[in-house]
Amino acid sequence: MKQILWALLVLFMVGAQQVKAEELTVASFNIRYHNASDSVKGNGWKQRCPVICDLIRFNDFEIFGAQEVLHDQLLDMLAGLPGYDYVGVGRDDGKTKGEYAPVFYQKDKFKVLESGNFWLSEITDRPNKGWDAALPRICTWVKFKDRENGFEFYFFNLHMDHIGVEARKNSAKLVLKKITEMCGDKPVILTGDFNVDQHSPNYAVLAGSDLLNDAYEAAKVRYALNGTFNNFKPDMFTGSRIDHVFVSPGFGVERYGVLTDTYRTEIAESKSEKSGNFPQEVSLRKYEARTPSDHYPVKVVLSFDK
Repeated sequence: MKQILWALLVLFMVGAQQVKAEELTVASFNIRYHNASDSVKGNGWKQRCPVICDLIRFNDFEIFGAQEVLHDQLLDMLAGLPGYDYVGVGRDDGKTKGEYAPVFYQKDKFKVLESGNFWLSEITDRPNKGWDAALPRICTWVKFKDRENGFEFYFFNLHMDHIGVEARKNSAKLVLKKITEMCGDKPVILTGDFNVDQHSPNYAVLAGSDLLNDAYEAAKVRYALNGTFNNFKPDMFTGSRIDHVFVSPGFGVERYGVLTDTYRTEIAESKSEKSGNFPQEVSLRKYEARTPSDHYPVKVVLSFDK
């Protein structure tokens, strides 16, 4: 009898391990395009890029959608992120000109089964501006397969227009249409800078659909002490989230975080400061706190069954 009970216990434990949910860490990160004006103000790309890459590696983003990525920035990020590859094209010519909305992924963990791009416009198959948009806008998509467990899913990443209200509304509808047409019953993740916050009717087009949930709302554990835009001012607060991660209902959202990391740059003629409240070998000096981008990245830990 004991042997039978022991055998049943072993089978139960093996079965429990087999049905244990897998986890996937994804993110959305607007890295801010490379421009001379930022450099003059102390927020240059060459200064920020190593911080951004370290942040990504430390947080182990397995797949992430980035926005405002120019070609030179793309190459710098690939150099700073060994083990990652990307899918994406420049929005101005469908090749290398203009900003990318690339999807970066850890290539030892995921296989690209299919991929492509479409423009957020009435004309989706080539570079152009849609509706009342100020600029061409693009969405990059990838169908992935997890190399270890065979799990297949779609990942979409975009950057909606910052001016066109109609463009944002119609872009949201277009993305839902594309997901319906392309993905069937496969799980879907959508990341991006949507340029609308959680109170916008255009946000509700996505969050109120049957296809997607806002990871912020669905998260079991949430760490979001600020919104997602900072304008390179770490001492400012906003409650608005304009960078979002949406997931299909089959995903569980274990954790959601807005990562408000900062780094420091030296201030000229700053003097060291000591105190009797800490060891004599410790000194403090006034530095300026800076953010890696004018947006904070959003990190989400998802769970799914194989």
